[in-house]
Amino acid sequence: MKIQVVFYSMHGHLYRMAEAVAEGARRVEGADVALFQVPELVPEEALEESGAKAARAAFAHVPVMEPGRLAEADAILFGTPTRFGNMCAQMRNFLDRTTRLWLSGALVGKVGSVFASTASQHGGQETTITSFHTTLLHHGMIIVGVPYSEQRLVQMDEIGGGTPYGATTLAGADGSRQPSAIELEIARFQGRHVAEITRRLVSGG
Repeated sequence: MKIQVVFYSMHGHLYRMAEAVAEGARRVEGADVALFQVPELVPEEALEESGAKAARAAFAHVPVMEPGRLAEADAILFGTPTRFGNMCAQMRNFLDRTTRLWLSGALVGKVGSVFASTASQHGGQETTITSFHTTLLHHGMIIVGVPYSEQRLVQMDEIGGGTPYGATTLAGADGSRQPSAIELEIARFQGRHVAEITRRLVSGG
């Protein structure tokens, strides 16, 4: 069973979350997990000016995904930062290039799941994920979130991300906050949960 984790990250937050998601998925027997990033659209000089160029060097080894390769997977987990309550332009542009897959129905019946980040606690984590689901539904994908059997969703001891729609992290307005231990555990849970459901669907059991 092939599982893809496809993300965009500017300052590394979503890369760390993607690694945690992939780690969780790999805990399920038979899961062949691959990590990919979507193409960058921001000019090099703008990335350097914002400090993102140095941050992105940490995951430059992660291969860039081509839309057609999505058809190879049994499940796909997408990771995106939030831009004003929606997915980032890089992920939107990538998804807009999947028309051929839509026309052929290549993603129908595959499992889809989403994780995200925001700058603040109320920065649109849930709207980013649920609006992302619309595209997955147009592709005929089976959406999987994070059920409340993951008890960290209801923890109240600290401010953090995590929704029933998908794992999330808070980056801070200046991007200085890194994913917390709880946020990373929810991401691992999501990866494992998606892989377990995918295995049942693939095996027919």
